[in-house]
Amino acid sequence: MQAIPSEERAAHEELQPIHHEPKSFFFKYLWSLDHKMIGRQFLWAGLGFLLVGGLLAMMIRWQWAFPGKPVPVLGSIFLRSQGGAIGPATYMTIFTMHGLIMIFFAITPVLIGAFGNFLLPLQIGARDMAFPWLNALSFWTFALSLVFVILSLFGELGAAGAGWTTYPPLSTNVGTPGSGQTWMVAAVFVTGVSTIMGGINYVTTVIRHRAPGMTWMRLPLATWGLWLTAILNVLFVPVLGSAALLLLLDRLFGTQFFIAGATASVSGGGDPILFQHLFWIFGHPEVYILILPAWGIVSDLLSFFSRKPANWYRGTVYAMIAVCVLSAMVYGHHMFLTGFTPLLGQSFMLLTLIISVPAELLFLNWLRTVWQGSIRLTTPMLFSLGMLFVFGMGGLTGLYLGATATDIYLHDTMFVVGHFHLTMAAASFVASLAAIYFWFPKMFGRRMNETLGKVHFWITLVCLVTVFSGQLLAGYSGQSRRLYDPYQYTFLKHLLGVNRVASYAAFLLLFAQFIFIYNFIRSLIAGEKAESNPWQVSTLEWFTASPPPYHNYDRIPTVLRGPHEFADPEVRRRLGRDFIGQAEELPEAMPPAVASAG
Repeated sequence: MQAIPSEERAAHEELQPIHHEPKSFFFKYLWSLDHKMIGRQFLWAGLGFLLVGGLLAMMIRWQWAFPGKPVPVLGSIFLRSQGGAIGPATYMTIFTMHGLIMIFFAITPVLIGAFGNFLLPLQIGARDMAFPWLNALSFWTFALSLVFVILSLFGELGAAGAGWTTYPPLSTNVGTPGSGQTWMVAAVFVTGVSTIMGGINYVTTVIRHRAPGMTWMRLPLATWGLWLTAILNVLFVPVLGSAALLLLLDRLFGTQFFIAGATASVSGGGDPILFQHLFWIFGHPEVYILILPAWGIVSDLLSFFSRKPANWYRGTVYAMIAVCVLSAMVYGHHMFLTGFTPLLGQSFMLLTLIISVPAELLFLNWLRTVWQGSIRLTTPMLFSLGMLFVFGMGGLTGLYLGATATDIYLHDTMFVVGHFHLTMAAASFVASLAAIYFWFPKMFGRRMNETLGKVHFWITLVCLVTVFSGQLLAGYSGQSRRLYDPYQYTFLKHLLGVNRVASYAAFLLLFAQFIFIYNFIRSLIAGEKAESNPWQVSTLEWFTASPPPYHNYDRIPTVLRGPHEFADPEVRRRLGRDFIGQAEELPEAMPPAVASAG
């Protein structure tokens, strides 16, 4: 065990002085500089828009199961002018808004905004973020983007309807006139600004504010995932922001960045394909922006609830770094059908298949961590295992889309929709739920109900797999994406049964989320009070109060070991338990009271 020089301890204390908790409502709950409160703000906003995006998904599933029939409840409220039924143009706006809300305004704020803010300083032994004011500004910039999303829903000529990828020329004034599409593009640009602010803060905080002794190879894997995600955000969100800004200029000021010269009434030379390059240069790293935090969180939780060290910790870190680097080099497989030269297509195909190697290493490490562990099947552990299953399904189906020959057939079918929902949506969603159940006691000082949590898990997992397996089957059978009514085509009529089964599963999935909402709110109000370390794990945040004080630590901890210290016979002999904290000193002998109890 390496001693930490007193000068280093003093430097950390000086760099992170204790600030007193504000007394006013405004600075405590609204413009809060406390990373924990900002994390909660992101959580509430993300969960709210997750519900909105989920309801839009239910409308899509209703249309695929009962095309042209009035939508129960929601149809009478929002589609009164259409007799409660979904028309072709309305269908385009529903799936456009569903995709954009889920990616940018639901999963991102929950997984990255909420848990990135809440966890990073606590897990590295810091008192706050490196730039607290920038952190507060990041949330309120994000809140402004949510206002733009709401304005889009009620925009002139309807909400955004150019698809979630917003490809020109469909997303220009030629393809989608009206303010709805403009507000949505503006929302994407503004949330990108918020994300860059947060990313700069995350990267700087982990580099500069780690506690004494917190070396890179002692960081929790959740911190690694969030930090690598922040690096990708800082590097690639500006690319998306530039694309959104240029598209806004095309829509508002008549520029021609993405409008080809052949378009009627337009002279000059824009290029719609340029937007696709910009979008996917960001868009494929975005897949890993959402999944890297999920990988890190699940890697930690599998170790915690298997009561054994994570298998090959360094290998997991190196695999996540490799994925982070390679994610910048594979975007072209989204554009195999845009006229790539065969040489360029082969290069992207090779890189796409290579990136599956470190992902496979991660998967094998997870299995080896669980293997022969003393497994505790708590709700967070169940959701972590569920993430392994859905991500495994999604990863295997992705191999067919990374290869040019099979992608040409499958690219514009529901197979792609099923694949990216499994890898990006379902895996990130399930990991987010695992994180909420696990860190809820630390966030709010109370525990969620385990029985309700397990009911929520089983219904959610079975329904998710059924819904997205149905999409894979429909796509393999030839159902194209974005069809308002697939059964107008004779060769697709036999898929009505498959789509109806998947839709029934989706409706049951929605019901399961109301179990979660009830459990969440009930636990906030009257849940069992949590002790500081209810899960008996090693990372620093569990050795503070629940919820933590405003300044996190009275004295910045000195880290002595890694985050997965389980099943050490010497620890059991001296402390009478199977774990020891990262900053906890090991006594010379077990206390007499513990020894006599044993």
